[in-house]
Amino acid sequence: MTVLTRGLLLLIAAAVLMGCQSRRISEQTVYVEREVETIYAAGIQQLERRSYTDAADQFDEVERQHPYSEWARRAMLMAAYSNYQAGNYEEAISDAERFIALHPGNRSAPYAYYLVAISHFEQILDVGRDQQATLNALNALEQVVRRYPTSRYAQDARLKIDMTRDHLAGKEMRIGRWYLRRGFYLAAINRFRNVLREYETTTHTPEALHRIVESYVALGIDQEATEVAAVLGYNFPGSSWYEDTYRLMTEEGIAIPNPDLEPENPSYWQRAMDRLFG
Repeated sequence: MTVLTRGLLLLIAAAVLMGCQSRRISEQTVYVEREVETIYAAGIQQLERRSYTDAADQFDEVERQHPYSEWARRAMLMAAYSNYQAGNYEEAISDAERFIALHPGNRSAPYAYYLVAISHFEQILDVGRDQQATLNALNALEQVVRRYPTSRYAQDARLKIDMTRDHLAGKEMRIGRWYLRRGFYLAAINRFRNVLREYETTTHTPEALHRIVESYVALGIDQEATEVAAVLGYNFPGSSWYEDTYRLMTEEGIAIPNPDLEPENPSYWQRAMDRLFG
């Protein structure tokens, strides 16, 4: 055995021995109780340093060492906030929901509900992925608005609800376009109509109307295409989607009613809406 080999073996043996000793020391670490104010202050200090995971650990320690104190209630919500800032959204949701379960009537309950909602919101993925996180966010945001409509959190929740609904509509549009490209026109129409029924206030509405026109034209159903095109022109006359619809209809030789004029038959618009929502 060479000197180099013996030296290497000695180094490995020393490292193993040091590891064993370190592990024994760790296992024998003595639990030291600290004053609740001291632990809570340490959590605040970590927050100020933006060491959010460490802050959450300190606030959790408040609960562990002083579970029945007033500080523990505060620490529970602070841990939720710290985990949210750290991007530990599931932990933030768990902490906030535990606060709600234990202190439902507390004046900080609206904030706890809001933390749950925005923690779900931050987990929303692109429209090509599963949308369960989006649905969870929508339900949680609507709960904030429903329970605390006049709170300062409700206004932001309403804005995020609009964004979330737009996201869900985008998922429907993506699937509808996929069907349309492959010639599954009836399946595509159903998806686009669902956008109009469920998410009519989102930014996807003009495109959904145009895609329905495309589908009807491809199926050779000119009357239905004309009625939907009229609805698009009446509601979104200056949009690029109406321009695309107008060009498509013109190329196919299909006349479009002037959206600025009321049709002679008063039931025209009703029939057109029935096509979309019936």
